[in-house]
Amino acid sequence: MKIATKYHGDIDIDEKDIVRFEQGIPGFLEEKQFVLLPLADTPFVILQSVDTPALGFVLIEPFSYFPSYEFELDEATVEQLEIESERDVAVYVILTVADPFDNTTANLQAPVVINVRKRLGKQVILTNTPYKTKHRLFPEKAAT
Repeated sequence: MKIATKYHGDIDIDEKDIVRFEQGIPGFLEEKQFVLLPLADTPFVILQSVDTPALGFVLIEPFSYFPSYEFELDEATVEQLEIESERDVAVYVILTVADPFDNTTANLQAPVVINVRKRLGKQVILTNTPYKTKHRLFPEKAAT
């Protein structure tokens, strides 16, 4: 199937690669279908809406940038995403890309959790956590 995208232009995707977000994403509740598109030669991935070309979120796998990042999923989320094993799970965080890029932040308070086997996803809002919506991706380069 052909879709229009924010960062990749028009591309062909396989329908089996579509990740379904049953509850949408906060702020975009009507958006239910996304595809993960790697950004060539970068650690970044685009979570691209299948239905809305202008809607694409820049994501990263957080553990390389934030080695101590950890959280537990509540039982309702585990059931909703039909998670049977940790091997089924991919975790990403949404970036707010800044100019200059060194000021880019990651939303560690609301990770995107995907069951890669079942192709189900959810943006999980963590509560009672030290994580915030804007953690600097490059804290050592903080503006002075």
